[in-house]
Amino acid sequence: MAIQAHLVELERKHKVLENELHEALLHPSTDDLQIAELKRRKLMVKDEIERLKQATETLH
Repeated sequence: MAIQAHLVELERKHKVLENELHEALLHPSTDDLQIAELKRRKLMVKDEIERLKQATETLH
């Protein structure tokens, strides 16, 4: 099931971005633009996960 594999990969990416964001927030020298970019990318991945979950629910 390709969609399920894609969901697993997106969830992994989301977790990686979450960890990167956490690490960036721990360091006061981190640029605000870098933090904003990490948050934006994390949100995009989360939105894609939700879209795929909704699409698979409508198939069942």
